Amino acid sequence: MSMHWHAYQWIGAGADRGNESERRPSSPDFSTSMLPPMRTGDWLAKPAAQIRATFDNIDAAMSWLGSEYGQVRNTLLRPEGLPLEDRLAIARDLLPRGVDVQWGEWLHGGRFVTIGLICCPNRHVTHPCPSRLHAR
Repeated sequence: MSMHWHAYQWIGAGADRGNESERRPSSPDFSTSMLPPMRTGDWLAKPAAQIRATFDNIDAAMSWLGSEYGQVRNTLLRPEGLPLEDRLAIARDLLPRGVDVQWGEWLHGGRFVTIGLICCPNRHVTHPCPSRLHAR
């Protein structure tokens, strides 16, 4: 199977990320928890319904990543971070080489956003490829 990327996104109370047990595949609550996993590759062990999109094309993947970031950009707690263009250039370099890209940012009101593209197959975990029903 050729390299492709599954897209995931989570927004929630930042403090909830402290519930590490739900964020590990060994937990019985892992598959029902909406929290992002501790390791990026473990997104692939989540139910396929949590996949936002699946991409075989890097341009489409970059478009999704930029769009998702754009939707939260005005609510970032510290918007002076790395410019989006630089973030996308780094992601465009890493993803085809099999390196997951996941951005995590604090938002106003104690909320946190995670936006990620996870490589499949994945070099760090042995989870099978989730359903590709969301292919674009």
